[in-house]
Amino acid sequence: MSRNPTGIGRRHVGGHIVVRYLVRRVVTWFVMVFLATNMTFFLANYFLDPRANYAGRRPALLPEQINANLERFNLNPETPLLERWWVWLRSILFHWDWGRGFYGTGDVNREIATRMWVSAQLVLGATIIAVVLGVSLGVYTASRQYKRADRFFQGISLVAMNTHTVVASLVLVLIAIKINNLTGANVFFVTGGTSEGLVGFLPHLVDILQRLTLPTISLVFISYASYHMTQRSILLDNIEMDYVRTARAKGLTRHQAIRRHALRTSIIPIATSVAFSVPSVFTGAVMTETIYAWHGMGEYFVQTIQRNDIHGVVATAAFSAFLTAVGAILSDIFVVALDPRVRVS
Repeated sequence: MSRNPTGIGRRHVGGHIVVRYLVRRVVTWFVMVFLATNMTFFLANYFLDPRANYAGRRPALLPEQINANLERFNLNPETPLLERWWVWLRSILFHWDWGRGFYGTGDVNREIATRMWVSAQLVLGATIIAVVLGVSLGVYTASRQYKRADRFFQGISLVAMNTHTVVASLVLVLIAIKINNLTGANVFFVTGGTSEGLVGFLPHLVDILQRLTLPTISLVFISYASYHMTQRSILLDNIEMDYVRTARAKGLTRHQAIRRHALRTSIIPIATSVAFSVPSVFTGAVMTETIYAWHGMGEYFVQTIQRNDIHGVVATAAFSAFLTAVGAILSDIFVVALDPRVRVS
């Protein structure tokens, strides 16, 4: 009887199964994003009233004039909703045109394309630092349970978890202003995302670091603590598992057993949490963007709701839904990569 000592065939079959599974997940999420986006279109048309943007104008516009203006946006309430929906959907499917709105440049495509990179620049680095810092502290404190270092870092994390974004940001702004006054130079820029007239890579790099430092510290401080406390709690639970006890019985120290065995399993919930936080990376930093005057997706989402900008609201919701799908798929990939039991099943 022939044997396959290398297991190449089994790995090949397993790889096909994983690929098919991921393809099914992608298709499923694509359908869900499509349905959610269309549902948001109908809800936005029901709850938002674009005619409010013309209220209070002097001289006042007649209802017929308002409807004529809204017709250019495909928002005329006199036009049947299903007809407006079909025009909107065709524009997206055939021209990738998400319509025009009342905020910013009025071009929804342009606003989303510009602001998503502003938000990514502002929040993505802070998210990565917060995750690495939180997980590292979780491992460090779990391996030193109830010792001074554990209590000290837990205390700091508890303070961070109960500190509002506005409070942390304003304290940092005051400290930065004090430093700038003492040095007589703009060591930190408090507001704004870019400077005009800069030439060369190094000046641009220094400028962006001066502007990113304060919001990054603020975002890291208020978000790392949840990863720290979660990682610590899960690790302490896994330390009591049989496979970790066996490892320690074979001579490994507590620190070695955590790093080599418990960490791989306990980091899975953290990886899943990070993957599903992808949408908030782009749309969740509303307060931070407001305080530091960064014109990103969070600001755009709030302003489009205030301006009854239906197309802007729907496009932002669709973007967030797409990122949720990306996060869910990344979560599946992380789990498969980190947990061999999932690959076997």
